[in-house]
Amino acid sequence: MEVVSPDTTGFPSRWMVYSRTLRYYAPHGPAIAAGLLLALLAVGVNLLKPWPLKYIVDDVLGGVGGTRAAPASPAYHNTELLFLLCAAVVAIQFFWGVLNLAANYVQVKVGLSTLMRVRCELFSHLQRLSLRFHDAQSSADSMYRVSYDAQAIQSIFNRGFSTIFIAVVTLVAMVLVMVRLDSQLTGLALVIAPVLLCAIYLFAERIRTESTRIAESESALSGRAQEGLTGIRLVRAFGREDYELNRFEEQCVRSLQANLRLTFTQVSSALMIGTVMGAGTAAMIYLGAKHVMEGALSVGEMLIFISYLVMLYEPLQTLSYTSWALEGAAAGAERVFEILDKAEEVQDRPNALALHAARGLVEFEKVSFGYDPARPVLKDVSFRVNPGEVVAFVGATGVGKTTLLSLIPRFYDPGSGVVKLDGRDLREVRKGSVRAQIGMVLQDTMLLAGTIRDNIGYGRLGAGHAEIAEAAQRARVDEFIAGLAKGFDTEVGERGARLSVGQRQRVGLARAFLKDAPVLLLDEPTSALDPETEVEVMKALRDLMKGRTVIIVTHRIATVHESDRIFVLEGGRLVEEGRGPELLRRNAVYAGLYRAQVKGGK
Repeated sequence: MEVVSPDTTGFPSRWMVYSRTLRYYAPHGPAIAAGLLLALLAVGVNLLKPWPLKYIVDDVLGGVGGTRAAPASPAYHNTELLFLLCAAVVAIQFFWGVLNLAANYVQVKVGLSTLMRVRCELFSHLQRLSLRFHDAQSSADSMYRVSYDAQAIQSIFNRGFSTIFIAVVTLVAMVLVMVRLDSQLTGLALVIAPVLLCAIYLFAERIRTESTRIAESESALSGRAQEGLTGIRLVRAFGREDYELNRFEEQCVRSLQANLRLTFTQVSSALMIGTVMGAGTAAMIYLGAKHVMEGALSVGEMLIFISYLVMLYEPLQTLSYTSWALEGAAAGAERVFEILDKAEEVQDRPNALALHAARGLVEFEKVSFGYDPARPVLKDVSFRVNPGEVVAFVGATGVGKTTLLSLIPRFYDPGSGVVKLDGRDLREVRKGSVRAQIGMVLQDTMLLAGTIRDNIGYGRLGAGHAEIAEAAQRARVDEFIAGLAKGFDTEVGERGARLSVGQRQRVGLARAFLKDAPVLLLDEPTSALDPETEVEVMKALRDLMKGRTVIIVTHRIATVHESDRIFVLEGGRLVEEGRGPELLRRNAVYAGLYRAQVKGGK
């Protein structure tokens, strides 16, 4: 699995991640503005919460302390005012709740909409990246980035900048009100701010680094689970259940340790911040009580001050926790951007043309290719396949047969040389239009979760039932479908697990029939089949090959001996070409392969 190291470049790198994230929110500007306006109104209403209590204490019950205080007297008790002030408590809470609900709904909707956009963009980009990337990258890690890491884009906005904005506005508004009440107490309350900022700085980088490690360990855990479950038949066949469980438990322990390290860091920081806040609160209460006794404050005003102090520390604490949340989210966002920044290896040129209704002329001109440029798989390969011709490529395992086939639909571009279709360099043609002219049948037919109808219809989206049924009939798959209780609506299971190998292969053939492409590529189409099933599949294949340019890759010589031409690969080079009987008479590489397979090496 590809492991991403935590970024340690500091704030500049993080701000690049944050600014890039915010660009995704630009289309939602009006909605964000509306949400922030609602949040500001909620902050204003929230500041009113302590005031009814102040008037109840000072004006209804009678104050104690200062020149404003007067002994309580029965005449001063105003039950009507008391009722109105109590009603005001309910009204303030209700309107604050409504505004807060509306603001949160708008902001969360914006965040979720942006998350959907990022996930779709990330999934789309992963689909466009070359097979070379996917060969090196764990599919579980890619899925983790789409499913979980992408959520960081929402967290940075909803739990980050939006929260910071509201906290800062609340902080400023409260400080202004508190200064008007008692500037000395306000100054004492704000002494804690620099200490909190120091705590944020001390713990932020540790939290961010540990959050990255958690993402990596959780991704690895997901990959281990996927591998053990998708390969369940192999696990059962070799009795490796305990072995797989031990491997899974080892990864669980690594994930547990990463989470515990982050938890300890967060709890330690919370303890430090809580202690500092407690000390600040105690000092403020002591000084405030002295001011009441000296007559500088009324009891009601001190209650307001204590309420505001609690409310003041809340946004300060929010800012500290938000900073940590941003650090963790930045780690996930970096993993998302890492994928989005990977360039497509196989790209359409700006002036690429669309290819329509190909005749099926395939040419290789001095083509060389290697997954590692230093170790070429194909070396200076040249050949020509005429429209309607059936040719085969044979050779020992690992000589580059499947690699050669992969260059025709532009899964890869050659390192040197040219691959042409109908006389055009494939790099000058839009890859989507090239693949539209090509049908493929692979050794391990890939079926998607869904029905048989869905999988055959994948060959040409929008095809009607009659067309799908005709393709099934031509692929000789209609007989076994008719024997199923739900017919074409039978679920095939994950990767077609509910069908036999031969049934999956014939569904794949039906898909190719439905696509009806002029060029057909067959990669070991019968190697996994028993002799009886192979006969049935070959009958369907012969029907499918009629009138098309067909290129077959196989190591089973008997199935292609009567092809129009056979190319023999050895060491990544073409060493022989001709019809089967002709190649036998030459008594060279092909003859040796033929005798080894067909005649048992005699």
